[in-house]
Amino acid sequence: MKDFFSTQSKVYAAFRPTYPVELYDFIFKHLPQRNRAWDCATGNGQVAQYLSTYFQEVCATDISQKQLDHAAAGRNIQYSVGSAEKTNFPDNHFDLITVAQALHWFDRDAFYNEVVRVGRPNSIVAVWGYGLLSINPLIDQAIMSFYNSTVGPYWDDARKLVEQHYKTITFPFEEIPAPEFSIKVQWNIDQLSGYLSSWSATQNFIKEKGLDPVAPFIHDLQKNWVQQEVTVTFPIFTRIGIVDK
Repeated sequence: MKDFFSTQSKVYAAFRPTYPVELYDFIFKHLPQRNRAWDCATGNGQVAQYLSTYFQEVCATDISQKQLDHAAAGRNIQYSVGSAEKTNFPDNHFDLITVAQALHWFDRDAFYNEVVRVGRPNSIVAVWGYGLLSINPLIDQAIMSFYNSTVGPYWDDARKLVEQHYKTITFPFEEIPAPEFSIKVQWNIDQLSGYLSSWSATQNFIKEKGLDPVAPFIHDLQKNWVQQEVTVTFPIFTRIGIVDK
């Protein structure tokens, strides 16, 4: 199991973007019922917290206790340390299983087998992620250089699946075509700095070199940051399927 986020769990919780309501609405309209949901690799708990307002019970798991220590609270959320591939949940237990920005880390065949076991007949498995952010052409070019050249060698090979928007992975479920979604946030340059610091590649860079690559990058970027807050857009990609038994 790969855990690249325990080290920067506070930063991850503070600066990771949140997902749009439209994405959840699309998923929810395909659910026959909303009793129990499993948010797998919950990270900072943002998905679990949203689900908790619509489901009677939400189980949220992650391999990192440090991540869970900073997860969003909810009266009907049960957080626990655990893997995606093997759980103690009963058979036929969940109406919805979600994975946000994490499927690329899994042993996917083992996870899919677990989904079939713990999902109720005709339940929904919804996985999604988001690609590289965009702001404007000049800043985007600088961020792309930071992404590819500065920290590029420090990305895990699994990052390629994100770059490919999960189009190349196997997904053995009856798939539900989904419209395009995006995350839009208003960020100042400090928020961008915090987000770049949460990257696993950035943390790997720091571990190896003992230097923070974000600070000098942000210093150089400031001359092109023409207003206090800018619109930052992240494209969302999805794979949503029906657990048919």
